[in-house]
Amino acid sequence: MTRSDPGRPLVAVVGGGIAGLAAAWELVAGSGAEPPDVHVFESADRVGGKLRWDEIAGRRVDLAADAFLARRPEAVALCTELGLDDQLVPVGSQGASIWARDQLRLMPEGLNLGVPTRWWPLFRSGILTAGESVRVARDLVSPHLRTGTAIGDRTVGEIVGERLGRPVVERLVDPLVGGIQAGGVDDLSAAATFPLLLAASHQSGSLMRRLGRAMAPRPAGPPADPSTSGAPAGGAPAFFTLAGTTASLADLTASALEARGVTIHTGVRVEALGRAGRRGPRARNGPARWQLSLRDTGRPGDASRGNGGNGNAGRRTLTADAVVVAVPAPQAHALLTPTAPVAAGMLGTVQYASVGVVTMAFPAGAVPGPLRGTGFLVPRTSTIEGRAPLITGVTYLGRKWPHLARPGDELIRASVGRFGDARYTDMDDDELLASVLGELAVLLGIHVRPAHSLITRWVDALPQYELGHLIRVGRIDREMAELGTMAVAGAALRGVGIPACIASGRAAGRRMLAALHPDPEPEPEPGPSHDPAPA
Repeated sequence: MTRSDPGRPLVAVVGGGIAGLAAAWELVAGSGAEPPDVHVFESADRVGGKLRWDEIAGRRVDLAADAFLARRPEAVALCTELGLDDQLVPVGSQGASIWARDQLRLMPEGLNLGVPTRWWPLFRSGILTAGESVRVARDLVSPHLRTGTAIGDRTVGEIVGERLGRPVVERLVDPLVGGIQAGGVDDLSAAATFPLLLAASHQSGSLMRRLGRAMAPRPAGPPADPSTSGAPAGGAPAFFTLAGTTASLADLTASALEARGVTIHTGVRVEALGRAGRRGPRARNGPARWQLSLRDTGRPGDASRGNGGNGNAGRRTLTADAVVVAVPAPQAHALLTPTAPVAAGMLGTVQYASVGVVTMAFPAGAVPGPLRGTGFLVPRTSTIEGRAPLITGVTYLGRKWPHLARPGDELIRASVGRFGDARYTDMDDDELLASVLGELAVLLGIHVRPAHSLITRWVDALPQYELGHLIRVGRIDREMAELGTMAVAGAALRGVGIPACIASGRAAGRRMLAALHPDPEPEPEPGPSHDPAPA
Protein backbone atom coordinates (compact mmCIF):
# COMPACT_ATOMS: atom_id res chain seq x y z
CA MET A 1 0.00 0.00 0.00
CA THR A 2 1.37 3.41 -0.96
CA ARG A 3 1.78 6.09 1.68
CA SER A 4 0.11 9.39 0.86
CA ASP A 5 3.01 11.42 2.29
CA PRO A 6 6.28 9.57 2.96
CA GLY A 7 7.75 12.69 4.56
CA ARG A 8 5.48 12.52 7.60
CA PRO A 9 5.08 9.78 10.20
CA LEU A 10 2.15 7.52 9.41
CA VAL A 11 -0.38 6.64 12.10
CA ALA A 12 -2.84 3.81 11.51
CA VAL A 13 -6.13 3.88 13.40
CA VAL A 14 -7.73 0.44 13.46
CA GLY A 15 -11.49 0.85 13.78
CA GLY A 16 -13.82 3.54 12.48
CA GLY A 17 -16.19 3.77 15.42
CA ILE A 18 -16.49 6.99 17.37
CA ALA A 19 -13.40 6.15 19.48
CA GLY A 20 -11.26 5.60 16.38
CA LEU A 21 -12.60 8.73 14.70
CA ALA A 22 -11.91 10.74 17.86
CA ALA A 23 -8.35 9.39 17.95
CA ALA A 24 -7.85 10.46 14.33
CA TRP A 25 -9.29 13.91 15.09
CA GLU A 26 -6.88 14.38 17.99
CA LEU A 27 -3.97 13.35 15.78
CA VAL A 28 -4.70 16.02 13.17
CA ALA A 29 -6.36 18.71 15.29
CA GLY A 30 -4.40 18.35 18.51
CA SER A 31 -0.93 18.69 17.02
CA GLY A 32 0.73 22.07 17.14
CA ALA A 33 3.20 21.01 14.47
CA GLU A 34 2.52 19.44 11.11
CA PRO A 35 0.11 16.56 11.78
CA PRO A 36 1.03 12.96 10.94
CA ASP A 37 -0.31 11.11 7.92
CA VAL A 38 -3.37 9.40 9.42
CA HIS A 39 -5.16 6.39 7.93
CA VAL A 40 -8.35 4.94 9.47
CA PHE A 41 -9.25 1.32 8.66
CA GLU A 42 -12.84 0.10 9.10
CA SER A 43 -13.90 -3.41 8.10
CA ALA A 44 -17.55 -2.42 7.60
CA ASP A 45 -18.78 -0.44 4.62
CA ARG A 46 -19.44 2.62 6.79
CA VAL A 47 -17.88 4.40 9.74
CA GLY A 48 -19.58 4.90 13.08
CA GLY A 49 -19.59 1.42 14.58
CA LYS A 50 -22.75 1.23 16.68
CA LEU A 51 -23.78 4.76 15.78
CA ARG A 52 -26.32 4.07 13.06
CA TRP A 53 -29.63 5.49 11.87
CA ASP A 54 -32.47 4.42 9.60
CA GLU A 55 -35.81 5.80 8.46
CA ILE A 56 -39.23 4.92 9.82
CA ALA A 57 -42.50 6.65 8.92
CA GLY A 58 -40.60 9.38 7.09
CA ARG A 59 -38.22 10.22 9.93
CA ARG A 60 -34.61 9.42 10.69
CA VAL A 61 -34.16 7.60 13.99
CA ASP A 62 -31.12 6.28 15.79
CA LEU A 63 -30.79 2.51 16.03
CA ALA A 64 -28.53 2.48 19.09
CA ALA A 65 -27.56 5.41 21.31
CA ASP A 66 -29.92 8.30 20.56
CA ALA A 67 -28.27 10.87 22.83
CA PHE A 68 -25.11 11.79 24.68
CA LEU A 69 -24.63 13.19 28.15
CA ALA A 70 -24.48 16.97 28.29
CA ARG A 71 -22.52 17.28 31.52
CA ARG A 72 -19.64 15.10 30.33
CA PRO A 73 -17.76 17.58 28.14
CA GLU A 74 -16.16 15.38 25.50
CA ALA A 75 -19.00 14.97 23.00
CA VAL A 76 -20.16 18.58 23.28
CA ALA A 77 -16.56 19.78 22.91
CA LEU A 78 -16.08 17.69 19.77
CA CYS A 79 -19.28 19.13 18.32
CA THR A 80 -17.99 22.63 19.05
CA GLU A 81 -14.67 21.91 17.35
CA LEU A 82 -16.53 20.55 14.32
CA GLY A 83 -18.70 23.67 14.16
CA LEU A 84 -21.89 21.82 15.10
CA ASP A 85 -23.07 23.95 18.01
CA ASP A 86 -26.12 25.09 16.05
CA GLN A 87 -27.09 21.45 15.45
CA LEU A 88 -27.20 20.45 19.13
CA VAL A 89 -30.76 19.54 20.13
CA PRO A 90 -31.59 19.33 23.86
CA VAL A 91 -33.87 16.63 25.21
CA GLY A 92 -37.44 17.84 25.00
CA SER A 93 -39.11 16.24 27.99
CA GLN A 94 -38.27 15.28 31.54
CA GLY A 95 -38.86 12.42 33.91
CA ALA A 96 -39.01 8.68 33.46
CA SER A 97 -40.95 5.83 35.05
CA ILE A 98 -40.25 2.36 36.34
CA TRP A 99 -42.43 -0.75 36.12
CA ALA A 100 -42.69 -1.58 39.83
CA ARG A 101 -45.29 -3.50 41.79
CA ASP A 102 -47.33 -4.15 38.63
CA GLN A 103 -47.69 -0.59 37.40
CA LEU A 104 -45.71 2.28 35.91
CA ARG A 105 -44.53 4.68 38.61
CA LEU A 106 -42.62 7.92 38.14
CA MET A 107 -39.07 7.79 39.40
CA PRO A 108 -38.65 9.95 42.48
CA GLU A 109 -36.60 13.10 42.55
CA GLY A 110 -33.10 12.88 43.95
CA LEU A 111 -31.83 9.68 42.36
CA ASN A 112 -28.11 9.41 41.74
CA LEU A 113 -27.79 6.60 39.18
CA GLY A 114 -30.78 4.96 40.81
CA VAL A 115 -29.60 5.37 44.40
CA PRO A 116 -32.10 7.50 46.36
CA THR A 117 -30.65 10.53 48.10
CA ARG A 118 -33.99 11.78 49.54
CA TRP A 119 -36.31 9.50 51.51
CA TRP A 120 -39.69 11.26 51.25
CA PRO A 121 -39.87 11.34 47.41
CA LEU A 122 -38.91 7.66 47.38
CA PHE A 123 -41.64 6.81 49.88
CA ARG A 124 -44.29 8.74 47.94
CA SER A 125 -43.35 7.10 44.63
CA GLY A 126 -44.78 3.74 45.71
CA ILE A 127 -41.87 1.89 44.12
CA LEU A 128 -41.16 0.34 47.52
CA THR A 129 -43.61 -0.96 50.08
CA ALA A 130 -43.87 0.91 53.38
CA GLY A 131 -41.69 -1.68 55.10
CA GLU A 132 -39.06 -1.51 52.38
CA SER A 133 -39.02 2.29 52.65
CA VAL A 134 -38.45 2.02 56.41
CA ARG A 135 -35.45 -0.21 55.69
CA VAL A 136 -33.99 2.56 53.49
CA ALA A 137 -34.54 5.15 56.26
CA ARG A 138 -32.12 3.25 58.50
CA ASP A 139 -29.31 4.75 56.43
CA LEU A 140 -30.39 8.20 57.63
CA VAL A 141 -31.12 7.49 61.31
CA SER A 142 -28.46 4.85 61.95
CA PRO A 143 -25.69 5.63 59.48
CA HIS A 144 -22.75 3.44 58.67
CA LEU A 145 -19.59 3.76 60.77
CA ARG A 146 -16.31 3.78 58.93
CA THR A 147 -14.20 0.77 59.85
CA GLY A 148 -11.06 1.58 57.87
CA THR A 149 -11.05 -1.87 56.25
CA ALA A 150 -13.26 -1.15 53.24
CA ILE A 151 -10.68 -1.12 50.47
CA GLY A 152 -10.60 -2.30 46.90
CA ASP A 153 -13.41 -2.86 44.45
CA ARG A 154 -16.91 -4.11 45.20
CA THR A 155 -19.97 -4.64 43.07
CA VAL A 156 -22.61 -1.93 42.84
CA GLY A 157 -25.30 -4.37 44.00
CA GLU A 158 -23.33 -5.43 47.06
CA ILE A 159 -22.82 -1.87 48.29
CA VAL A 160 -26.39 -0.67 47.74
CA GLY A 161 -27.95 -3.88 49.02
CA GLU A 162 -25.91 -3.77 52.20
CA ARG A 163 -26.76 -0.14 52.94
CA LEU A 164 -30.28 0.35 51.54
CA GLY A 165 -31.73 -3.12 50.98
CA ARG A 166 -32.24 -5.42 48.02
CA PRO A 167 -35.51 -3.82 46.81
CA VAL A 168 -33.61 -0.61 46.00
CA VAL A 169 -31.04 -2.66 44.08
CA GLU A 170 -33.64 -4.62 42.10
CA ARG A 171 -36.17 -1.87 41.34
CA LEU A 172 -34.00 1.21 40.90
CA VAL A 173 -30.24 0.70 40.70
CA ASP A 174 -30.16 -2.40 38.52
CA PRO A 175 -32.55 -0.96 35.90
CA LEU A 176 -30.53 2.28 35.74
CA VAL A 177 -26.87 1.25 36.10
CA GLY A 178 -27.52 -2.20 34.66
CA GLY A 179 -29.51 -0.61 31.84
CA ILE A 180 -26.56 1.53 30.79
CA GLN A 181 -24.28 -1.52 30.66
CA ALA A 182 -26.95 -4.10 29.72
CA GLY A 183 -25.66 -6.05 32.70
CA GLY A 184 -26.47 -6.85 36.31
CA VAL A 185 -25.25 -4.69 39.19
CA ASP A 186 -24.47 -7.77 41.26
CA ASP A 187 -21.61 -8.39 38.82
CA LEU A 188 -20.64 -4.85 37.80
CA SER A 189 -17.59 -3.16 39.30
CA ALA A 190 -18.43 -0.07 41.34
CA ALA A 191 -14.95 1.35 40.65
CA ALA A 192 -15.58 1.18 36.90
CA THR A 193 -19.28 2.03 36.68
CA PHE A 194 -20.08 4.12 39.77
CA PRO A 195 -16.84 5.30 41.47
CA LEU A 196 -18.70 7.92 43.49
CA LEU A 197 -20.70 5.15 45.15
CA LEU A 198 -17.55 3.21 46.02
CA ALA A 199 -15.91 6.29 47.50
CA ALA A 200 -19.02 7.14 49.53
CA SER A 201 -19.25 3.58 50.85
CA HIS A 202 -15.76 3.90 52.34
CA GLN A 203 -16.80 6.88 54.46
CA SER A 204 -18.76 7.04 57.70
CA GLY A 205 -22.23 8.56 57.71
CA SER A 206 -25.25 8.24 55.46
CA LEU A 207 -24.67 6.89 51.96
CA MET A 208 -27.77 8.74 50.74
CA ARG A 209 -26.63 12.08 52.11
CA ARG A 210 -23.13 11.70 50.68
CA LEU A 211 -24.47 10.94 47.22
CA GLY A 212 -26.96 13.79 47.53
CA ARG A 213 -24.22 16.29 48.38
CA ALA A 214 -22.25 15.08 45.38
CA MET A 215 -25.25 15.88 43.16
CA ALA A 216 -25.96 19.33 44.62
CA PRO A 217 -23.53 21.42 42.51
CA ARG A 218 -24.77 19.81 39.29
CA PRO A 219 -28.52 20.19 38.85
CA ALA A 220 -28.50 18.29 35.57
CA GLY A 221 -29.91 15.20 37.29
CA PRO A 222 -28.80 11.58 37.36
CA PRO A 223 -26.81 10.34 34.38
CA ALA A 224 -29.30 7.61 33.65
CA ASP A 225 -29.66 5.49 30.53
CA PRO A 226 -30.11 7.92 27.62
CA SER A 227 -32.83 5.68 26.23
CA THR A 228 -35.14 6.46 29.12
CA SER A 229 -34.13 9.58 31.02
CA GLY A 230 -35.39 13.06 30.39
CA ALA A 231 -34.16 16.56 31.07
CA PRO A 232 -33.82 17.69 34.66
CA ALA A 233 -36.22 20.12 36.24
CA GLY A 234 -34.94 23.67 36.23
CA GLY A 235 -31.44 22.87 34.99
CA ALA A 236 -29.39 22.52 31.85
CA PRO A 237 -30.34 19.68 29.48
CA ALA A 238 -29.21 16.27 30.66
CA PHE A 239 -28.77 15.00 27.09
CA PHE A 240 -28.23 16.24 23.57
CA THR A 241 -28.71 14.79 20.14
CA LEU A 242 -27.89 16.33 16.74
CA ALA A 243 -30.41 17.79 14.34
CA GLY A 244 -29.95 14.86 11.94
CA THR A 245 -29.45 12.02 14.39
CA THR A 246 -26.94 11.23 17.10
CA ALA A 247 -25.41 8.77 14.64
CA SER A 248 -24.68 11.62 12.22
CA LEU A 249 -21.85 12.66 14.55
CA ALA A 250 -19.75 9.85 13.07
CA ASP A 251 -20.27 10.91 9.45
CA LEU A 252 -19.74 14.58 10.27
CA THR A 253 -16.52 13.75 12.08
CA ALA A 254 -15.36 11.61 9.16
CA SER A 255 -16.03 14.42 6.70
CA ALA A 256 -14.05 16.86 8.87
CA LEU A 257 -11.18 14.36 9.04
CA GLU A 258 -11.07 14.00 5.26
CA ALA A 259 -11.02 17.77 4.93
CA ARG A 260 -7.85 17.71 7.04
CA GLY A 261 -6.19 15.06 4.90
CA VAL A 262 -7.07 11.89 6.80
CA THR A 263 -7.64 8.84 4.59
CA ILE A 264 -10.56 6.67 5.72
CA HIS A 265 -10.61 3.15 4.30
CA THR A 266 -13.96 1.34 4.62
CA GLY A 267 -14.35 -2.31 3.73
CA VAL A 268 -10.74 -2.96 4.80
CA ARG A 269 -9.96 -5.30 7.70
CA VAL A 270 -6.70 -5.31 9.64
CA GLU A 271 -6.03 -9.03 9.98
CA ALA A 272 -2.67 -8.95 11.76
CA LEU A 273 -0.43 -6.48 13.52
CA GLY A 274 3.24 -6.97 14.34
CA ARG A 275 6.60 -5.30 14.58
CA ALA A 276 8.12 -4.06 11.34
CA GLY A 277 11.77 -4.04 10.36
CA ARG A 278 13.66 -0.86 11.17
CA ARG A 279 14.12 0.77 7.80
CA GLY A 280 13.93 4.36 6.67
CA PRO A 281 15.29 7.63 8.05
CA ARG A 282 13.04 7.56 11.17
CA ALA A 283 13.84 3.99 12.11
CA ARG A 284 17.43 4.17 13.37
CA ASN A 285 17.47 4.38 17.15
CA GLY A 286 13.81 5.36 16.98
CA PRO A 287 10.65 3.87 18.44
CA ALA A 288 9.14 0.62 17.20
CA ARG A 289 7.36 0.60 13.86
CA TRP A 290 4.45 -1.65 12.98
CA GLN A 291 3.36 -3.75 10.04
CA LEU A 292 -0.37 -4.17 9.38
CA SER A 293 -1.74 -6.95 7.21
CA LEU A 294 -4.81 -5.66 5.37
CA ARG A 295 -7.59 -7.44 3.51
CA ASP A 296 -10.57 -6.11 1.58
CA THR A 297 -13.76 -7.47 3.09
CA GLY A 298 -15.60 -7.66 -0.23
CA ARG A 299 -18.48 -5.57 1.10
CA PRO A 300 -20.07 -2.82 -1.01
CA GLY A 301 -18.07 0.34 -0.76
CA ASP A 302 -14.69 -1.35 -0.38
CA ALA A 303 -12.40 1.59 -0.93
CA SER A 304 -11.15 4.70 0.71
CA ARG A 305 -13.88 7.24 1.37
CA GLY A 306 -13.81 10.16 -0.98
CA ASN A 307 -10.67 9.25 -2.93
CA GLY A 308 -12.08 6.83 -5.48
CA GLY A 309 -10.59 3.76 -3.87
CA ASN A 310 -7.04 2.56 -3.56
CA GLY A 311 -7.14 0.44 -6.71
CA ASN A 312 -5.60 -2.51 -4.91
CA ALA A 313 -7.85 -5.45 -4.13
CA GLY A 314 -7.14 -8.44 -1.90
CA ARG A 315 -4.33 -8.52 0.65
CA ARG A 316 -1.55 -6.03 1.23
CA THR A 317 0.61 -4.61 3.99
CA LEU A 318 1.27 -1.21 5.47
CA THR A 319 4.10 -0.04 7.69
CA ALA A 320 3.10 2.52 10.30
CA ASP A 321 5.07 4.61 12.76
CA ALA A 322 2.27 4.40 15.34
CA VAL A 323 -1.01 2.52 15.74
CA VAL A 324 -4.22 3.14 17.66
CA VAL A 325 -6.30 -0.03 18.12
CA ALA A 326 -9.92 1.07 18.55
CA VAL A 327 -11.95 -2.10 18.01
CA PRO A 328 -14.00 -4.26 20.42
CA ALA A 329 -12.07 -6.37 22.92
CA PRO A 330 -12.22 -9.71 21.04
CA GLN A 331 -10.72 -8.18 17.89
CA ALA A 332 -8.16 -6.22 19.92
CA HIS A 333 -7.21 -9.43 21.72
CA ALA A 334 -6.45 -11.16 18.41
CA LEU A 335 -4.44 -8.23 17.03
CA LEU A 336 -2.38 -7.59 20.17
CA THR A 337 -1.52 -11.17 21.15
CA PRO A 338 1.81 -11.30 19.21
CA THR A 339 3.22 -8.03 20.58
CA ALA A 340 1.31 -7.23 23.79
CA PRO A 341 0.32 -10.58 25.31
CA VAL A 342 -0.61 -9.19 28.74
CA ALA A 343 -2.87 -6.50 27.33
CA ALA A 344 -4.35 -9.03 24.91
CA GLY A 345 -5.02 -11.44 27.76
CA MET A 346 -6.78 -8.76 29.79
CA LEU A 347 -8.93 -7.78 26.80
CA GLY A 348 -9.73 -11.44 26.19
CA THR A 349 -11.46 -11.64 29.59
CA VAL A 350 -14.00 -8.90 28.77
CA GLN A 351 -17.47 -10.35 28.21
CA TYR A 352 -20.18 -8.73 26.12
CA ALA A 353 -23.96 -8.44 26.21
CA SER A 354 -26.14 -8.64 23.12
CA VAL A 355 -29.11 -6.29 22.83
CA GLY A 356 -31.86 -5.44 20.36
CA VAL A 357 -33.92 -2.37 19.51
CA VAL A 358 -37.50 -2.50 18.20
CA THR A 359 -38.67 0.86 16.83
CA MET A 360 -42.39 1.19 16.06
CA ALA A 361 -44.74 3.81 14.64
CA PHE A 362 -48.25 3.34 16.09
CA PRO A 363 -51.32 5.10 14.70
CA ALA A 364 -52.70 8.03 16.65
CA GLY A 365 -54.89 6.84 19.51
CA ALA A 366 -53.19 3.44 19.84
CA VAL A 367 -51.91 4.39 23.29
CA PRO A 368 -55.01 4.75 25.50
CA GLY A 369 -53.46 6.77 28.30
CA PRO A 370 -51.14 9.77 28.52
CA LEU A 371 -47.42 9.15 28.11
CA ARG A 372 -45.46 10.69 30.97
CA GLY A 373 -41.85 11.75 30.57
CA THR A 374 -39.47 10.19 28.08
CA GLY A 375 -40.16 6.51 28.78
CA PHE A 376 -39.69 3.83 31.38
CA LEU A 377 -37.48 0.95 32.55
CA VAL A 378 -38.46 -2.62 33.34
CA PRO A 379 -36.47 -4.32 36.14
CA ARG A 380 -35.26 -7.84 35.44
CA THR A 381 -36.85 -9.07 38.69
CA SER A 382 -40.32 -7.83 37.75
CA THR A 383 -42.90 -9.96 35.97
CA ILE A 384 -45.34 -9.38 33.13
CA GLU A 385 -48.28 -11.77 33.30
CA GLY A 386 -46.19 -14.09 35.45
CA ARG A 387 -43.17 -14.18 33.13
CA ALA A 388 -39.75 -12.55 33.21
CA PRO A 389 -39.91 -9.45 30.99
CA LEU A 390 -38.22 -9.41 27.62
CA ILE A 391 -38.35 -5.61 27.36
CA THR A 392 -35.73 -3.75 29.39
CA GLY A 393 -36.85 -0.21 28.57
CA VAL A 394 -39.14 1.87 26.39
CA THR A 395 -38.57 5.34 24.92
CA TYR A 396 -41.31 7.67 23.72
CA LEU A 397 -39.27 9.08 20.85
CA GLY A 398 -41.69 11.84 19.90
CA ARG A 399 -41.84 13.04 23.51
CA LYS A 400 -38.12 12.82 24.11
CA TRP A 401 -37.25 14.52 20.81
CA PRO A 402 -40.10 16.87 19.71
CA HIS A 403 -38.69 17.14 16.18
CA LEU A 404 -39.68 13.47 15.72
CA ALA A 405 -43.30 14.03 16.80
CA ARG A 406 -46.11 13.92 14.24
CA PRO A 407 -49.85 14.37 14.89
CA GLY A 408 -50.73 11.16 13.06
CA ASP A 409 -48.64 8.63 14.98
CA GLU A 410 -46.61 7.80 18.08
CA LEU A 411 -42.99 6.64 17.77
CA ILE A 412 -42.07 4.15 20.47
CA ARG A 413 -38.79 2.29 20.87
CA ALA A 414 -38.40 -0.86 22.98
CA SER A 415 -35.04 -2.27 24.07
CA VAL A 416 -34.55 -6.00 24.68
CA GLY A 417 -31.70 -8.19 25.86
CA ARG A 418 -29.11 -7.92 28.60
CA PHE A 419 -26.18 -9.93 29.90
CA GLY A 420 -27.43 -13.37 30.83
CA ASP A 421 -30.70 -12.94 28.93
CA ALA A 422 -30.35 -13.53 25.20
CA ARG A 423 -33.83 -14.96 24.64
CA TYR A 424 -34.49 -12.54 21.81
CA THR A 425 -31.60 -14.02 19.80
CA ASP A 426 -33.59 -17.24 19.40
CA MET A 427 -36.54 -15.36 17.87
CA ASP A 428 -36.96 -14.31 14.27
CA ASP A 429 -38.15 -10.75 13.59
CA ASP A 430 -41.85 -11.68 13.55
CA GLU A 431 -41.58 -13.56 16.84
CA LEU A 432 -39.63 -10.75 18.46
CA LEU A 433 -42.14 -8.11 17.36
CA ALA A 434 -45.03 -10.27 18.59
CA SER A 435 -43.37 -10.74 22.00
CA VAL A 436 -42.68 -7.02 22.37
CA LEU A 437 -46.26 -6.16 21.41
CA GLY A 438 -47.57 -8.67 23.92
CA GLU A 439 -45.67 -6.96 26.71
CA LEU A 440 -46.63 -3.46 25.52
CA ALA A 441 -50.25 -4.51 25.77
CA VAL A 442 -49.72 -4.96 29.52
CA LEU A 443 -47.31 -2.08 30.06
CA LEU A 444 -49.07 0.60 27.98
CA GLY A 445 -52.40 -0.88 26.95
CA ILE A 446 -51.45 -0.98 23.25
CA HIS A 447 -53.51 -3.61 21.42
CA VAL A 448 -52.83 -2.74 17.77
CA ARG A 449 -49.94 -3.55 15.48
CA PRO A 450 -47.62 -0.71 14.47
CA ALA A 451 -47.99 0.75 11.00
CA HIS A 452 -44.20 0.55 10.62
CA SER A 453 -41.44 -1.22 12.55
CA LEU A 454 -37.65 -1.57 12.52
CA ILE A 455 -35.76 -4.32 14.30
CA THR A 456 -32.05 -3.88 14.98
CA ARG A 457 -29.88 -6.55 16.58
CA TRP A 458 -26.58 -5.69 18.23
CA VAL A 459 -24.62 -8.88 18.87
CA ASP A 460 -21.90 -8.64 21.54
CA ALA A 461 -22.51 -4.92 21.76
CA LEU A 462 -21.82 -3.81 25.34
CA PRO A 463 -18.73 -4.79 27.38
CA GLN A 464 -19.28 -5.87 30.96
CA TYR A 465 -17.15 -4.14 33.60
CA GLU A 466 -16.91 -6.95 36.10
CA LEU A 467 -15.26 -6.81 39.52
CA GLY A 468 -11.65 -5.67 39.22
CA HIS A 469 -12.13 -4.24 35.72
CA LEU A 470 -9.97 -1.16 36.30
CA ILE A 471 -7.12 -3.34 37.56
CA ARG A 472 -7.18 -5.10 34.20
CA VAL A 473 -7.28 -1.76 32.40
CA GLY A 474 -4.28 -0.61 34.42
CA ARG A 475 -2.29 -3.64 33.27
CA ILE A 476 -3.29 -2.89 29.67
CA ASP A 477 -2.13 0.70 30.08
CA ARG A 478 1.25 -0.35 31.48
CA GLU A 479 2.08 -2.73 28.65
CA MET A 480 0.93 -0.30 25.98
CA ALA A 481 3.06 2.44 27.56
CA GLU A 482 6.09 0.14 27.26
CA LEU A 483 5.41 -0.27 23.55
CA GLY A 484 5.37 3.51 23.14
CA THR A 485 3.92 3.89 19.67
CA MET A 486 0.79 1.78 20.12
CA ALA A 487 -2.35 2.58 22.08
CA VAL A 488 -5.74 1.00 22.73
CA ALA A 489 -9.05 2.88 22.82
CA GLY A 490 -12.75 2.13 22.95
CA ALA A 491 -15.72 1.10 25.06
CA ALA A 492 -13.97 -1.92 26.56
CA LEU A 493 -11.84 0.32 28.76
CA ARG A 494 -13.39 3.18 30.77
CA GLY A 495 -16.94 3.81 29.63
CA VAL A 496 -19.53 2.72 27.08
CA GLY A 497 -21.17 6.09 26.41
CA ILE A 498 -20.34 8.36 23.48
CA PRO A 499 -18.44 10.94 25.60
CA ALA A 500 -16.38 8.21 27.28
CA CYS A 501 -15.46 6.65 23.93
CA ILE A 502 -14.49 10.05 22.55
CA ALA A 503 -12.33 10.66 25.63
CA SER A 504 -10.67 7.28 25.19
CA GLY A 505 -9.91 7.90 21.52
CA ARG A 506 -8.56 11.40 22.04
CA ALA A 507 -6.34 10.24 24.92
CA ALA A 508 -4.89 7.54 22.66
CA GLY A 509 -4.28 10.14 19.95
CA ARG A 510 -2.47 12.41 22.40
CA ARG A 511 -0.24 9.54 23.53
CA MET A 512 0.74 8.80 19.95
CA LEU A 513 1.55 12.44 19.24
CA ALA A 514 3.74 12.52 22.33
CA ALA A 515 5.49 9.30 21.28
CA LEU A 516 6.15 10.58 17.76
CA HIS A 517 7.24 14.05 18.90
CA PRO A 518 8.76 13.63 22.37
CA ASP A 519 9.64 16.80 24.20
CA PRO A 520 13.40 17.37 24.27
CA GLU A 521 15.13 16.96 27.60
CA PRO A 522 15.13 20.36 29.32
CA GLU A 523 18.50 22.09 29.62
CA PRO A 524 19.60 22.21 33.27
CA GLU A 525 19.53 25.68 34.72
CA PRO A 526 22.91 26.97 35.94
CA GLY A 527 23.74 27.28 39.59
CA PRO A 528 22.26 25.85 42.76
CA SER A 529 18.76 27.05 41.89
CA HIS A 530 18.29 24.12 39.46
CA ASP A 531 15.35 21.90 40.37
CA PRO A 532 16.13 18.32 39.29
CA ALA A 533 12.47 17.23 39.46
CA PRO A 534 11.02 16.31 36.03
CA ALA A 535 8.68 18.80 34.42
